Amino acid sequence: MSIDDDVALLERVPTLRLLGDASLRMLAIGSEQRDFVRGDILFNLGDDADAGFVVQRGAFRVEDGAGAEMTVGPGALIGELALVVPMKRPSSAIALEHSSVIRVARSLFQRVLESDPAAAVRLRDEFAVRSSQIASDILMAGAKLTT
Repeated sequence: MSIDDDVALLERVPTLRLLGDASLRMLAIGSEQRDFVRGDILFNLGDDADAGFVVQRGAFRVEDGAGAEMTVGPGALIGELALVVPMKRPSSAIALEHSSVIRVARSLFQRVLESDPAAAVRLRDEFAVRSSQIASDILMAGAKLTT
């Protein structure tokens, strides 16, 4: 895939779209493509998380330690929080077929945000809105459980 193709793919990811064209181009240039065959492990539960992955083609099963799982395909961002904070992987991801991803290292992502403070503010605001929505959802679920 070309840099323009990678930029177009990154632009499909709602979180990354907030960064704007120049920042997406920097991410596309600085990131790396990785290929997988069916059964290959992208990462395991508990691994150190130093990157996020955007699925280019194929599909991955992402499962947490409690048995919840989901299947993600092209345009999905796996490991979003690893782009902004050091952490352990809260899930495992396994290729379900021949697949490829764009690996975006946290160090690259942080350099891009440092070079574009307005993009960093947009991203911070998006995370704040999401956090507020999650808190509201938890309160609503709790209220339903107590009635």
